[in-house]
Amino acid sequence: MTEVRIGFIGLGLMGQPMAARLLAAGHSLTVWNRTLAKAEALIAKGAVKAETPAALAAATDIVCLNLTDTRAAEAVLFGPDGVAAASGAGLVVDFSTIPPEVTKALAARLKEANGMDWVDAPVSGGVPGAEAGTLTIMAGGPTAAFERIRPILDAVAGRVTHMGETGSGQATKLVNQIISGCTMAVVAEAVAFAERSGIDAHKLTEALAGGFADSRPFQIFAPRMAASTFDEPLGTTDTMIKDLDVVKSVGADLNARLPLTEMALGVMHASAAKGNGTLDIAAIVEEFRKDR
Repeated sequence: MTEVRIGFIGLGLMGQPMAARLLAAGHSLTVWNRTLAKAEALIAKGAVKAETPAALAAATDIVCLNLTDTRAAEAVLFGPDGVAAASGAGLVVDFSTIPPEVTKALAARLKEANGMDWVDAPVSGGVPGAEAGTLTIMAGGPTAAFERIRPILDAVAGRVTHMGETGSGQATKLVNQIISGCTMAVVAEAVAFAERSGIDAHKLTEALAGGFADSRPFQIFAPRMAASTFDEPLGTTDTMIKDLDVVKSVGADLNARLPLTEMALGVMHASAAKGNGTLDIAAIVEEFRKDR
């Protein structure tokens, strides 16, 4: 079998460990990142540095993206020396979280520019899932393209589901973020309530494990909230705000009611306004520690 050459663009909190998993699985990997320092650890492990996104796309068969937002995706794809400038049909796998309709538009634009197919494959599971290779991936795109990249997805994820055509992965990720974002806010409220009640909040995950209140966000973030561990974020408040702002915008287009999402988003905006947006999302517990 011919070796599949993989490129990875976007080596932030999630991209770095995901790219490392691909290297560990034995895949040939070329990397590009706007800040070169974030690529150095991967290069030391055997990844090849590309000078531009276009050079990366020209040297690989599959281009993986894990970018902050739509603006970053536009720049990497269609800016000077972007992926669209590379000739020869390849395939883009976008692990980022961007609006479904934007995804469809970017995919169509790239297909017209150089023939590359597109699979949107947003992820859930945070930094711990990325490091362990146990992420959950919800994918959208042509079936043949999805099957082609399945071995790559399996190297970084514990669960992969093909949800349908292009954009359906992103729509599913928004559902995920509604549940995750609201859960984070409820966990913060519960931890602060426990503290005011005189309960040792550090014991909550042990006490409630296996019951209806249990969940992975609860198990991961309640201890961080109880200990006020906000540095070295597993996921930042700013990132969740960005995703829930997309949910709110898409929801308005769909005439969908999102009262709980809007309440959770309000808490996160209040936390970010105090300068906590780049901290771990556990920092939102401080909003509930205040007196009424």
